[in-house]
Amino acid sequence: MSKSTLAADTGTAEPKTLVESAYRNLRRDIIEGRLPPGEKLRVEHLKDHYGVGAGTLREALSLLIADALVVSQGQRGFRVAPVSIEDLADITRTRVMLESEALRQSIAMGDDAWEGDLLAAFHRLSKAEEKRIGIDDREEWEERNRIFHEVLISACPSRWIKHFLSILYQQAERYRRLSLFLQPIPRDVHAEHEALLQAAMERDADKAAAILGEHIMLTFRSIEAIPREQLNHPLAA
Repeated sequence: MSKSTLAADTGTAEPKTLVESAYRNLRRDIIEGRLPPGEKLRVEHLKDHYGVGAGTLREALSLLIADALVVSQGQRGFRVAPVSIEDLADITRTRVMLESEALRQSIAMGDDAWEGDLLAAFHRLSKAEEKRIGIDDREEWEERNRIFHEVLISACPSRWIKHFLSILYQQAERYRRLSLFLQPIPRDVHAEHEALLQAAMERDADKAAAILGEHIMLTFRSIEAIPREQLNHPLAA
């Protein structure tokens, strides 16, 4: 089983193997902050918590290393990868550059079916935004937010740009969860998405790219407003 297959399958489909199940459960707990950045991941303890053997858990941790969510410390085992403002700044700059270009190409190439898919994705995202309260609701919102951004650039013909963006989106996920959970600065995320949709439907590539860049940058600014020592603390359930 390849890591890329697992990374692409973090939605609602049932896991097919014990490794995939352990991978998804560990990934969820890292993304949600229940396993905070820097925490030591002791195989002998975690295997019982996740109900798998030590070998299975190590395979899952190896996949998470490939996702850059876990780091290996040689003979000292595994830790949750740290987070930092510097890391997020790099992710943000690269994502703005690539996603803005992908959006421009998608607007130029998108047909009526693309418009319909975009409207449908926005509608589903709006429904999730209305009820984003508990953990399950946040999971639903995160999934629909990902789909909305994917549909926005889906008409871009470059598979490599979309591949690199999927990696950057996953890397930004922990930071985005912190921003949504702690809400360090006031934001109307629904209005941001609505403005982005409107510009895309009007086929105004310059306006859409500017809105998208600001939308992504706002997450960076919100994380910047969080005290640095709080970045590595576990989030409450």
